[in-house]
Amino acid sequence: MPPARALVERRLHPVTPFRRAWAPIAVVIGWALHDPDQTQRQLTRLTTTTLLLVVAVAIPAAALYGFCTWWFTHFAVTDTELRIRTGLLFRRTAHIRLERIQAIDITQPLLARVAGVSKLRLDVIGADKKDELAFLGEGEARALRAELLARAAGFAPETAHEVGEAPARELLRVPARDLAISLVLTGATWGTLAAAAIVPSMLWIFTHSLWTVIVTGVPLVGAAGTSSVRRFVSEYDWTLAESPDGLRMDHGLLDRAHETVPPGRVQTVRIVEPWLWRRRGWVRVELAVAGSANSLLLPVAPREVAESVIARVLPGVTVPLASALSRPPRRARWCVPVWWRGYGLAVTDSVFVTRRGLVSRKLALVPHAKVQSVRLTQGPWERLWGVADVHVDTGANQTETARLRATEEAVELLRAQAERSRTGRRDARPDRWMA
Repeated sequence: MPPARALVERRLHPVTPFRRAWAPIAVVIGWALHDPDQTQRQLTRLTTTTLLLVVAVAIPAAALYGFCTWWFTHFAVTDTELRIRTGLLFRRTAHIRLERIQAIDITQPLLARVAGVSKLRLDVIGADKKDELAFLGEGEARALRAELLARAAGFAPETAHEVGEAPARELLRVPARDLAISLVLTGATWGTLAAAAIVPSMLWIFTHSLWTVIVTGVPLVGAAGTSSVRRFVSEYDWTLAESPDGLRMDHGLLDRAHETVPPGRVQTVRIVEPWLWRRRGWVRVELAVAGSANSLLLPVAPREVAESVIARVLPGVTVPLASALSRPPRRARWCVPVWWRGYGLAVTDSVFVTRRGLVSRKLALVPHAKVQSVRLTQGPWERLWGVADVHVDTGANQTETARLRATEEAVELLRAQAERSRTGRRDARPDRWMA
């Protein structure tokens, strides 16, 4: 029997104490902002000498706290798990089983990019929040990510560190111009701007108070601009690449993020088509991934390009044409006037497809193998008009609904979908990295 290998523990990057040192200072600032009047009264009682002494003590104390938290934080990779040991007074050790790792993302906040360090974030099955290692050197973060993924894929511990980062082939890069135009053409932006124009005008008619108009209108205008700017900064330079360990996404103007869509873990793919995008033929592709916070695959792209990317996420799946979707029966208009025309359904050999929306269309594709349960619901009013809803629940704790189907069709759909899901799970490929 070969001797057990010695466990080698490693520390985070030496720049980490500077990040940790801000924690006690942030607590003091938060307390001061919580009760500014009391804070101001306390400050007026202090002399200049006292203030200098407080600063002289607080800064070294914060630095000591940052250093100690860094010194007592270690991580190690064993044959079966990643161990993260933290805590200055109260010790905490996280044991992360390698086979339960769903995704490993690398993020770089702006200051981290300047310092040349990265944050490693791990999505793990059954974990409510991500464990993270902050910070590591850029090269060390990529090497550790590659090693963990290699071990999760089944490589021997002796050779996993030699596998290196899987090569990637760039599929597309979203132009900044297209991203900016798409945000301008988003309905939410125009809706907020319309509210910013209408609400202050109505307030002026009823109150004739300029102050009320300013206080109400400025936040509304700011909300429209802030939302669009935030998305532009986050989704800037969106690059999609294909590699053996999944589809990689790099994006961000200030904070850079390096994310991966885990193979076989995608539960639902949604194609969002806002009304103002249709003339340009653009769509947005969203994801529901089990055990992962990744929810966006493409911020904006031509529909044919988006469909080719979806074919890589869901091999063998073809997005059905609009003409292939069946609408609810006409009597459904008594349950949902006008908007009933926006609902649609299609079932193929591999996916359960639903559509909803007239102004902003959303087409959801759920692989049969990912359906966890199927439910039929029918309220009194729906029962009167002979329609029912069929819900499919996925492993990402989300539900897609085929709305307002004829009762007979809904009952048969419920039975058939349960059978398709059972056979789909039986024939599905294993969810393995680099498989």
